[in-house]
Amino acid sequence: GQFLTLDLPLPGGNVQRTFTISSSPVTAAYISITAKLQPDSVGTRWMHAHLCAGMRVRAFGPAGYFHLPPQPDGKYLFISAGSGVTPMMSMATTLFERGEDPDICFIQCARRPSDLIFRRRLEYMASRVSGLGLHFVVSKPEPYEVWTGYRGQFNQLMLGLMCNDYLDRHVYCCGPEGFMNSVREILISLGYDMDHYHQESFHAPAESVAEIKEFDDPVPDDSADAEIVFARSGLSVACTEGDTVMQMARANGLPVASGCNFGLCGTCKIRKLSGEVHMVHNGGITEEDIEQGYILACCSKPIGRVEVEA
Repeated sequence: GQFLTLDLPLPGGNVQRTFTISSSPVTAAYISITAKLQPDSVGTRWMHAHLCAGMRVRAFGPAGYFHLPPQPDGKYLFISAGSGVTPMMSMATTLFERGEDPDICFIQCARRPSDLIFRRRLEYMASRVSGLGLHFVVSKPEPYEVWTGYRGQFNQLMLGLMCNDYLDRHVYCCGPEGFMNSVREILISLGYDMDHYHQESFHAPAESVAEIKEFDDPVPDDSADAEIVFARSGLSVACTEGDTVMQMARANGLPVASGCNFGLCGTCKIRKLSGEVHMVHNGGITEEDIEQGYILACCSKPIGRVEVEA
């Protein structure tokens, strides 16, 4: 369920893109990702057109907190849509390759049967163990093809038919933001304990974690002068308290990796050597990291003079 950030060497300059790991850590001697071609994405277009065996690209990670517990032995409900199946595939493969019979209800939604990513692999695993229950939901079937699965939009009735003990399971959900919001609403309306709900998202939430401020939090003055010292690069940059560390790094040509740019993925984590920052993040950094002096460059604003390790 964790992810990598790839540094892609595009003709117009390097860009960073984040991809969920689809392989299992149990037996695989390599890490694999699944990159779906998106017509409006320069990153995946470049990958599909230019990446080939033997090429090397820089990667950051793995990172992320959307994963199974260290000793997974519970009952799970995986709900995915589109390429959101990728982390579920990694988790299911991990449980499968441990050699035990897992207890997973796996629900995958897509537009058409041909859009069901990993369908054959999932069907193979389900044929080998009794504890993996597969359920596919499509918006509409393929022309001239018999479809015996569910069709339409995933809803409460489907959930009850597919997994009648959902209240007893840990739910892992991933997919487009609207889909995940719908799943959350369904579960809440059915009285599900949302403490057992986990979801993966690379979209900025409506309200960030750090918007719930402590009374002694430093508050930036967007018009006040500030200074960021990039210690490793030997560069001192004048700015305002309204600028982020990432903005100043990019403006001065410093290669600080980034992924989401709103404090979620954690790719831009760097160490703060001195000074104070106001950091508005969305869960991309742990309290332990903060205590050790780390910040997220994309969402940290300097309060006066700040020195960072970059």
